[in-house]
Amino acid sequence: MTETNKKVYFIGIKGSGMSALALILNDLGYEVAGSDIDQFTFTQTPLAQAGIPMYSFSADNVKPGWIYIKGNAFPDDHPEVVAAKAQGDTVVSYPDFLSELLAGYTSIGVSGTHGKTSTTGLLAHVLSGVAKTSYLIGDGTGKGVQDAKFFVYEADEYRRHFLAYHPDYTIMTNVDFDHPDYYQDLNDVVTAFQSEANQTKKGIFAWGDDPNLRDLKADVPVYYYGLKDSDDFQAININRTDEGSAFDVQHHGQNLGHFEIRLFGQHNILNSLAVIGVSYLEGLSMTEVAAELLTFKGVKRRFSETDIKQYTIIDDYAHHPSEIKATIDAARQKYPNKKIVAVFQPHTYSRTQALLPGFAKSLNLADEVYLTEIFGSVREHAGNISSADLGAEISRGGRVIHLDDMSPLLDESGAVIVFMGAGDIQKYEDAFKALIQK
Repeated sequence: MTETNKKVYFIGIKGSGMSALALILNDLGYEVAGSDIDQFTFTQTPLAQAGIPMYSFSADNVKPGWIYIKGNAFPDDHPEVVAAKAQGDTVVSYPDFLSELLAGYTSIGVSGTHGKTSTTGLLAHVLSGVAKTSYLIGDGTGKGVQDAKFFVYEADEYRRHFLAYHPDYTIMTNVDFDHPDYYQDLNDVVTAFQSEANQTKKGIFAWGDDPNLRDLKADVPVYYYGLKDSDDFQAININRTDEGSAFDVQHHGQNLGHFEIRLFGQHNILNSLAVIGVSYLEGLSMTEVAAELLTFKGVKRRFSETDIKQYTIIDDYAHHPSEIKATIDAARQKYPNKKIVAVFQPHTYSRTQALLPGFAKSLNLADEVYLTEIFGSVREHAGNISSADLGAEISRGGRVIHLDDMSPLLDESGAVIVFMGAGDIQKYEDAFKALIQK
């Protein structure tokens, strides 16, 4: 992309990655606009605040002289894509555009089946407090900084999109079977992460307890992080309380310092270790890193809390068994003496079918479980499984509730109610909040 052409139009601008990239380019002085569905999404508020125009999809939006970025969800026969190509303008995919943008920075891609957004947000926060950093987070947050040294971005494994990038460093939080609509099995997912490892230029930071990550073969150093002596970056002297976690970090026997986080769950200790490892290799002050870790409050839709009357309500994006387990673990740490109630919206029929036993096992870690109907997707409107089928596998409840009657949850007075899902679970959460306040 040439410096003379700084007019960029996003086809699907409300997508979480697309909206973040739009905000970055706007910060860097580009003229930015885009189009999407008319339905409100949480990502459009920052776009509107930045003064970025958003239009309904129409070929009439396409004007000469712009670069058009196509969101991953949109086919080549989309009317705006067709119109842009017809007039000879450049149409590029979101991953390909981002790949070119990364070239001028020390780039750090955060990948993993779970934990990408939380870890990207934490890394962006820490590095931004110590050095100039641009970042793109999967919750729709993006910031571009002129003359930045670092560029932190979320690297999504879906449809192998992350293979468009060749980062300096890659963080791999874990490898699990997910996206059964694309990946054939766990080995297929592992193969994708191995390909990502092959494209990393300086070093890889991987969770040491993941056997698939332990089997990585790479031409660059692989640094493992975790809680064991076999890990290169190890958390020791861990103290978990209802205010967060504190721990010391060792690297090959050397003490790197004492760190505290106001975050909950073991996964957030692990995420912090990955951030500390990258920062250490880049020569940053561990004292400054510790100060930044302490001030991080989390990312959107990851353990977001609201207190209304006698209910504590937590909103979380968890939609895979491993993520549900981590979220319930975090709730137990912060609220050890309260009943934990899970309200879960299964996300896609194929995932629910493929991971049914895992969902039941993880949800049984809560004290009580409620389910909504399955949330489909653009590619998947129906399937041969229902939420009732999942409920039948759950010993801690599993009752299916509906948007027009959230009253069963009123019986959970004094409990911590965790709404989890990647679809429109917030509709149910909002309906329950309105019911409480009546």
